[in-house]
Amino acid sequence: ARRQRRLLLGVVCVALLLDNMLYMVIVPIIPDYIAAMRGGGGTAGPSAPAGGNGSGGGNRSLLPARYPPATGSNEDVQIGVLFASKAMLQLLVNPLSGTLIDRVGYEAPLLAGLGILFLSTTTFAFAENYATLFAARSLQGLGSAFADTAGIALIADRYAEEPARSRALGTALACISFGSLAAPPFGGVLYEFAGKRVPFLVLACVCLLDGLLLLVLAPPGGTGARANMPVGTPIHRLMIDPYIAVVAGALATCNIPLAFLEPTIANWMKDSMGASEWEVGLTWLPAFFPHVLGVYVTVQLAAAYPHLQWFYGALGMAIIGASSCLVPACRNFGQVIIPLCGICFGIALVDTALLPTLAFLVDVRHVSVYGSVYAIADISYCVAYALGPIVAGQIVHTMGFAQLNLGMGLANVLYAPVLLFLKNVCQMKPSHSERNILLEEGPKGLYDTIKMEERKG
Repeated sequence: ARRQRRLLLGVVCVALLLDNMLYMVIVPIIPDYIAAMRGGGGTAGPSAPAGGNGSGGGNRSLLPARYPPATGSNEDVQIGVLFASKAMLQLLVNPLSGTLIDRVGYEAPLLAGLGILFLSTTTFAFAENYATLFAARSLQGLGSAFADTAGIALIADRYAEEPARSRALGTALACISFGSLAAPPFGGVLYEFAGKRVPFLVLACVCLLDGLLLLVLAPPGGTGARANMPVGTPIHRLMIDPYIAVVAGALATCNIPLAFLEPTIANWMKDSMGASEWEVGLTWLPAFFPHVLGVYVTVQLAAAYPHLQWFYGALGMAIIGASSCLVPACRNFGQVIIPLCGICFGIALVDTALLPTLAFLVDVRHVSVYGSVYAIADISYCVAYALGPIVAGQIVHTMGFAQLNLGMGLANVLYAPVLLFLKNVCQMKPSHSERNILLEEGPKGLYDTIKMEERKG
């Protein structure tokens, strides 16, 4: 069983990696891709001009900077809508997917999500017009709503004890970060030397293999275990839980700087500091390492001081707020790297501290079924990333880049003290995190009864 759950963790990590690589792989590809579709001077193949296949970008902000100069404002809006469509559909589907996951288990929705991601990836590979690209992007949002939510919930279910749960979720977050980092250079290089379809076909093959491995490890409906598990708390009841609402608000707020900076920082760097193409392309590359460091530090601290999870999240939000305010003051590429690293380090602290806390809140306040609560977490992320590509540019145009950053920084700093609300419930962690019902008192409720019978068996 222990070996199986490690393999399942690997399956989920690959699924999250693929989802984020597909999300980011089109960054260096899409400008020439669409230019070729409209006959505007690009070629959708390996001979595309150098301006359209970034050699090493790690951020979605490459898109506006690399879009062909002849582009009209209407097409800029189309690009923003294309990028936001995934998060928008994911936002709409998550309440349904969370409820379904709670009712049918984690494996079947995860497999369905991988199947939809496979279909989305192959659609990207053979897309020949904007409508097909939009359909592929929206399909990805549908697949992510099932794969991401079911995958994270599966980890929380299989790793029920701390600190193993924090460590497993931290590994998943590191895979998400690596996928976002590796995808643009991966897509750009393969697009340059092998053609537009190859990056997507490679990802589709890995997705197919991941689904087959899941079928072998945990075939959906292969056991009757799910039939004996309790029904999860409805998602609308979880949404009005004040503790869960505080965590969801923190996850949305801490990701707003990243979501809003990615589509705007490239143009600002070119205008304010005359940044070159390679500097724009490498903007987010160094930030990957502080993110992984933040995940590692939080996992270690959570193992030693589990009752301070709220403090790690509040500290992360304070770091994000201070770093966001520093971005407009930067005057060269070397300086701008520092606050971006601070933002990613802070996001790692918040995510790694609060994602396990969501599962813990469900354990002690509701029924230990995790589909709906991680659907709420996914909704929090999607709120930021659905607004980012569309709203951020308008704010910069009307108010200015500095005001955008100051507003995001102030929002994070002001929200940090709100996490103090979690202090009392986090104090329960040392005694309740493992839910060891065999120590002093009998089982409470159906969940504990089932777990007790499993342990006896």
